[in-house]
Amino acid sequence: MSRYRGPRFKKIRRLGALPGLTNKRPRARSYLRNKLRLGIKSQYCIRLEEKQKLRFHYGLTEQQLLKYVRIARKAKGSTGKVLLQLLEMRLDNTLFRFGMALTIPAARQLVNHRHILVNGRIVDIPSYRCKPRDIITVKDELKSRTLIKNSMDSSPHEGLPNHLILHPSPQYKGLVNQIIDIKRVGLKINELLVVEYYSRQT
Repeated sequence: MSRYRGPRFKKIRRLGALPGLTNKRPRARSYLRNKLRLGIKSQYCIRLEEKQKLRFHYGLTEQQLLKYVRIARKAKGSTGKVLLQLLEMRLDNTLFRFGMALTIPAARQLVNHRHILVNGRIVDIPSYRCKPRDIITVKDELKSRTLIKNSMDSSPHEGLPNHLILHPSPQYKGLVNQIIDIKRVGLKINELLVVEYYSRQT
């Protein structure tokens, strides 16, 4: 299954706020009307919606998300918490949390177009897993810095999560100082329902 490229409001009306997918908000009336239409949901439907929420927020394909669930199952600790940590430490999501991109798809484009350096080297893989002490900077070119400046000016983010430190203009330099605390994940989700959804496939 390929990455979703369809209408984003449709997913927000169905699943609720997905800040990584779009920074826009649907009209309150249509959003409320859609919520009222929904009747009693089955347990499967509830788990599916939580899984879809995770998938569309982080911009993953079905296979990518399943792969992360399998990695999380093999790691020590709670599978759901490890899964969220793996997704939050992706490079595209880290750029989004720094405020260097308005959405995760925009952050992915910055990485794919080679505007981002990690520890002084260009990284063009959005799924790169950031580690503590990684230094994320913008390529020293006018075009790259302008793109980041426009993003940071048009959408000033709220307080950074405690695992990130940002030195804004003119450096645009970010530091990952630890693994993210699960309480600071940028999406309201019940990760245990996602793990339950994939229980038969892992």
